Amino acid sequence: MSLDKILSISGKPGLYQLITQTRTGFLAQSLLDGKKLNVNGHNSVSLLSEIAIYTLTEEVPLGDVFQKIYDKEEGKEAISHKSSKDQLEEYFFEVLPDYDEDRVYASDIKKVVQWYNLLVKNDLTDFSLSEEVAAEEEE
Repeated sequence: MSLDKILSISGKPGLYQLITQTRTGFLAQSLLDGKKLNVNGHNSVSLLSEIAIYTLTEEVPLGDVFQKIYDKEEGKEAISHKSSKDQLEEYFFEVLPDYDEDRVYASDIKKVVQWYNLLVKNDLTDFSLSEEVAAEEEE
């Protein structure tokens, strides 16, 4: 499953997998505990495929950052998102050496590492975009 079916819902921990659309929103399943959640228009939702990380030259899609972590860790989990701020920043610098330190905060790095580990735990390691989303981005 690609990142265009994985969601972050503000105010809710972890990540969610899009299951189906409903009359008033959609149904999502938590990757943390497997519970299903009805999401309506009042929730702020972000697709992981639409998130990017600032670098000094461009914005790198989150899927590309996940792939770099995956390659570095050889498919295993990364460091804990509960590591110290300095450890997280040092780790992220190894993964993405030209990330913009002024616009990418320690809390962002923590979230990226936490999300990556959650995806690996759930064996969702296809960090590419679906063909539909990739075609839309090229237009």
